[in-house]
Parts: sequence; structure tokens; C-alpha cells
Amino acid sequence: MLYWLLYEKLFPFFHPFRIFRYLTFRTVFASLTALLIAMFIGPYVIQKLREFQIGQFIREDGPQSHQKKSGTPTMGGVLIVIAILLPTVLWSDPANPLVWIAVCSTLAYGAIGFADDYTKVVNRRNLGLTARAKLFWQGLAGAGVAVALIALTQFKLFSTQLSVPFIKFWRPDLLWHHWPSTLPHLGWLAFVPFVCFIIFVLMGTSNAVNLTDGLDGLAIGCTIIAAGALTVLTYVSGHVVFADYLELQRMPLVAELTVFCGSMVGASIGFLWYNAHPAEVFMGDVGSLALGGAIGTVAVIIRQEFLLPFIGGIFVLEAVSVVLQVGSYKLRKKRIFKMAPLHHHFEQLGWSESKVIVRFWIGALVFALFALTTLKLR
Repeated sequence: MLYWLLYEKLFPFFHPFRIFRYLTFRTVFASLTALLIAMFIGPYVIQKLREFQIGQFIREDGPQSHQKKSGTPTMGGVLIVIAILLPTVLWSDPANPLVWIAVCSTLAYGAIGFADDYTKVVNRRNLGLTARAKLFWQGLAGAGVAVALIALTQFKLFSTQLSVPFIKFWRPDLLWHHWPSTLPHLGWLAFVPFVCFIIFVLMGTSNAVNLTDGLDGLAIGCTIIAAGALTVLTYVSGHVVFADYLELQRMPLVAELTVFCGSMVGASIGFLWYNAHPAEVFMGDVGSLALGGAIGTVAVIIRQEFLLPFIGGIFVLEAVSVVLQVGSYKLRKKRIFKMAPLHHHFEQLGWSESKVIVRFWIGALVFALFALTTLKLR
């Protein structure tokens, strides 16, 4: 909005407004705006959550040391969503459709998390929406993102070719009608692989962040690192010189998503101020699902889905630990970990909560740095 008003409308009359044209300037100020919003309205949001008695219900089978956290205000993810979306709308180009796809995806996944948290509060237990209902709505939101991106391909504003780490020239396409002409014309069925792939990525990312949100500051700290890596990736993917040098797909519209990623970094840092151990507020599913949806959507748009396991390495490890634990118990009646997700396993080994959090942050940083190095290792 500020870009449209100050640059496109007022720049001809006041030339210093030229600075609003520069993406780096707007990204930095979007990040600072998000940080300030989170910092200043944080106490108000926490107070209102206390007034409405929206407290966290702790799972009884979890570490007993966590029982003292029962009643801590939850649904603080509302603060994160506000702090991401307002600066994005203020500082980005409102004519860019990719920005609105990211905004709508974040809102959609945040709404699913809100419904889940609200159900927990109403029922006064640590069980919200059923797994089937949650997966259905997450899949529907992912399908909406996929359909919007497919629509942009018709105007050549988006590419469905995947970028594969370490391989320069192999870029498989998920649309069947781009495959060899020997394939029969399939109509709308040509889009099925792409839609299913996008749903899988977004569902996986949102649930992985959700599973990581079990210790004070753990998920939000890892999100700061992942969002920082995505900020770099979106910038270089949309920059003509860097994209050519790194032999990435040239996608000019993608650059504007850097503002969105910068807002995510700022909002996450601001929320960490209140979520650091001992936490004054928890993000709840409204925050974790929104952040996971945002991270997954950006990765999909910049065609770096295969880098997600590195960008969000800790999220992946947490999700895999749950899958392995459940699968092992059902098949062998034995557990692999003392407790899942993975952070609880290390707590059971005797690590303090603060030690688990900081060491997982270090792991997230190592994963993210490795993801960035793959840009040149091609």
C-alpha cells in the first residue's frame, strides 16, 4: 500500500520517494514494522487472552515438568499473523498476485489453527479438531494455493518446473501436458500431479511446525532461521543478476515475496520476546499452522520444495520422529524414542528445556546454511 501510494502515485511530485522502489529498503522496513507491531501489541493481546481465560491445556502423558505451564495464555499466534500480514500489505506491491497467494495461504492455515485452538478452549482439554477434519481443511487450503498457481501459469506468470538441488539442468515439470506429446490429452487431469504435490508439501510443512511447537521458543526460533533463509532465496530468485549467476529459474514476480519473508522474520522475533523461556504466551495451532503454511507456500512459489527438508531441518526431524514412533509401536509394539516428538526424547534423557531449545536452534541454523550453500553446489 505504501509502495503504491508513495512511489507509484507521489514519486512524480516528490522524487525522494524513489527509495520506495528498492526491494531491500522495503524488506528491511517491513521486518522492522512487523517487529514493532509484535512488540507493542503483544502485552495487549496477552492481557486479552488472560481475560478470556484462553489458557493452554498440557497433555497428561508429557513431561511432568510441563504441568506448571498449564493455564499459560495460548492462541498468541493471532499476534504473529497480524504482525506478518499488516507489514506485507503496507510495504509490498499490491499488484503482485504471488504476494496475495502467500497472504491468503497464511490466513487459511491460521484459520484452521484458530478453529483447532478454539475447540480445545471450549472443551477444556488438549484435543481440538479431529485429525481427519484438520487434514481435510489443510488439504483444501493447499488445493486452493495450487489452483491459484495453475491459473497464473496460463498468463506465464508462474513456472511449474521444479528446481532440484545439486543438478543444474534437470527441471522436471509436474504438469502432464508438458510431458512428451505421445501422452494423450488429459484435460484437467493434467493438473492432478501438481495439485497433489502442493497439497503434500503444505500439509507436511504446516504439521511439522505444529509438532515442533512443544517447548518455549523452540518453534518460533527455528522459524526465524527458516524465514531468514527463505528471504535470501526469494531475493536471489527474483534478481536478474543473481538468478543468472546461480543458474536459477528467473522469476521476476517472486522478488516481491522477499517483503513477505522479511515480515515473517520480524514478526517471529517480536513474538519470541514473549515466548522465550519461561513463556508468557504460547502461539497455539493458530500460529504454528499459519507459519508452516507460510513457509511451505513460499517454498512452493520459488520452486524450492526439495530444499525444504534443509531450510526447515528441525521441523522435518520432529515430524519424522513422530511417524517413526507411531509406526514402530503399531508394527512392533516397541518405541524408538523415549517420547515423541524428538524434543521430548531429549528432555527424558535429562537435558534441561533451555538446553534442548538452544541446541535445536543451532541445528536449525546449520540446516539453513547448508540449504543456502546448495545454490552454488550445482
